Amino acid sequence: MASTNPAHPHWSSRLLFVLAATGSAVGLGNVWKFPYITGENGGGAFVLVYLFCIVLIGVPILMAEVLIGRRGGSSPIRSARRLVDQLGAKRGWRIVGWMGVISSIIVLSFYSVVTGWALIYIWYALSGRFTEAVSGDAEPGAALEGMFSGLLADPAMLLGLHTLAMAIAILIIGRGVREGLERAVRVLMPGLFLILLILVAYAAFTTGRFGEGLDFMFRADFSALSWNAVLIALGHAFFSLSIGLGAMMAYGSYLPQRVSIARSALLIAALDTLVALLSGLAIFPLVFAYDLIPSQGPGLIFITLPIAFGQMPGGAVIGALFFVFLSLGALTSGISLLEPSVEHLTEQKGLTRWKAAGLVGGFIWLLGIASALSFSSWSGIKLLDRNLFDLFDYLSSNYLLPLGGLLTALFVGWVMPRADSLDELRMKDGIAYRSWRFVLRYVSPWLVAGVFLYGLI
Repeated sequence: MASTNPAHPHWSSRLLFVLAATGSAVGLGNVWKFPYITGENGGGAFVLVYLFCIVLIGVPILMAEVLIGRRGGSSPIRSARRLVDQLGAKRGWRIVGWMGVISSIIVLSFYSVVTGWALIYIWYALSGRFTEAVSGDAEPGAALEGMFSGLLADPAMLLGLHTLAMAIAILIIGRGVREGLERAVRVLMPGLFLILLILVAYAAFTTGRFGEGLDFMFRADFSALSWNAVLIALGHAFFSLSIGLGAMMAYGSYLPQRVSIARSALLIAALDTLVALLSGLAIFPLVFAYDLIPSQGPGLIFITLPIAFGQMPGGAVIGALFFVFLSLGALTSGISLLEPSVEHLTEQKGLTRWKAAGLVGGFIWLLGIASALSFSSWSGIKLLDRNLFDLFDYLSSNYLLPLGGLLTALFVGWVMPRADSLDELRMKDGIAYRSWRFVLRYVSPWLVAGVFLYGLI
């Protein structure tokens, strides 16, 4: 029998769980990274490799994380502890839950800073600052790069935006699963998809370069595929689904027993990939229409695209819509990162949701000050030749997340008995279950180890 906690809240429906989990997965990397690496590494050929990697690493470990959360019926830390104790496994395996919670805290501390960038750029667009930058005497790129650099050099502004992003996450998480998470998901996710479709339609019907954007992203050029491209696809397949952050375990603990974990995981992966592809179709026609250079990272979002928004008719509205879309993706990810720690404190210490959200959110806010000030007042503080923002990003991306995913795969694949995982997944002992278990045991760990080593190199 699956272990459930009857007093534990549950999602009202599978759709809300899928939307919440998709919101957790959809983040800034979908917008500024995936479209670019697709275009630069073979287009449609890279997409095929990426989908293959999703099947071999993303979906299997995503299913394993949700499985741990639902079977344990608690926060990641308590779920892992319960399962370890029930199985009589070595106590060291409890680290599976702790890794996710620690990672989510560190990631949210700098992710909220980036969320603040997206939020203030909504105002920059609406106030006409992009238009002013491209119509001035300076080169548009230099002017907008100066605008972004000026933002990073303003400690008061960055602290205020970091505070705003964390306050929004605390207000949503503090209200609980039904009144907070579900209500937010009902509004934020449909809004995100609607704005994305509007942006794609605008790019398709006004730029005259939509075909070029399609060609850049989807023309299958297998000659551009290299082993490096495969490793890039492998790494993005791992990071794009919020694996290793504890969020999927936390969300899985609220999943009703009647809901299929396998089908939900496949749908989450499909929606996450769809958002990434549509983001490219919204971005690159604009980039090509204004003879700009597609680039990966914050430069594409905060410098290159504003040049286009500043030149196009109605650019203030379209630019604002784009940064609203970006902010929605960042906020849905942010609340999922706050949830694991809050869930743990409410269960372990008996705190109310509001107290737990305030305590954890306050701690993460304090930790995030280091990232917010790392571009200005604390720019001279460097560890491993990185400022504090880059250090937190480096440690989480290259160490904590891959290790968390690897331990999850090993625990569910090798420590958890076959009968237990079969029971929790509600699957027949047929080819689908056997394929998942085989991949989780013999394929995913090696691929995650490859992601780990590639990150180190």
